[in-house]
Amino acid sequence: MGVIGSVNVGVERAILARTGRSGIDKRPVAHAVEVGVPAPGDSGLAGDPVSDTEHHGGPDQAVHAYAREDLDAWEPLLGPLRDGVFGENLTTRGVDVTGARIGERWLVGDRLVLQVTGPRIPCRTFAAWLDRRGWVREFTTAGVPGVYLRVVEPGPVRAGDRVVVDRPAHDVTIGLAFRAVMTEPDLLPDLLPALDALPADVRERVLRCLPDATERSTT
Repeated sequence: MGVIGSVNVGVERAILARTGRSGIDKRPVAHAVEVGVPAPGDSGLAGDPVSDTEHHGGPDQAVHAYAREDLDAWEPLLGPLRDGVFGENLTTRGVDVTGARIGERWLVGDRLVLQVTGPRIPCRTFAAWLDRRGWVREFTTAGVPGVYLRVVEPGPVRAGDRVVVDRPAHDVTIGLAFRAVMTEPDLLPDLLPALDALPADVRERVLRCLPDATERSTT
């Protein structure tokens, strides 16, 4: 069982990226934040802005979580990193984020239930925010992408909340999904056991590379 180390809410700022603005600058807050099912292009966290509504936000990317342990592992390369600096809404402690299974559920605190959908995919906005050339390649090579979650049961979240994980029987992890999407497309068929829980765009990629996936997933 892990905990929420911090809850981080963004501030929309001008940034040298395609949209010109971004809410990636997320800062820890001391109060509880309500989390609900967002409309397309919105964040699941109340008060958390989404600027690039084409590629971020919405039900499959309602919440972004990153492990404090993984931030710590980046510090020898990047220097001190505060919670939220990777644009994550939740900085976890004691949660195996890369090893999380697609479709697993997190009971956060007493009421909030989140479901793992897929890995965070690095973009130019992320690189611009860190002001680091080659960052997308570095981040991809490291293979610790963090996780997106959808909201199953709305509720509040605050720093210190317990995270109780309910894992499905398959072995399709965030790490495997990240590799399949980013560097090893031959692995896409291996995501089939988690097909129903994947984000729509990844699900379509699996179906395209395995035309009979729908039939097989129901047998």
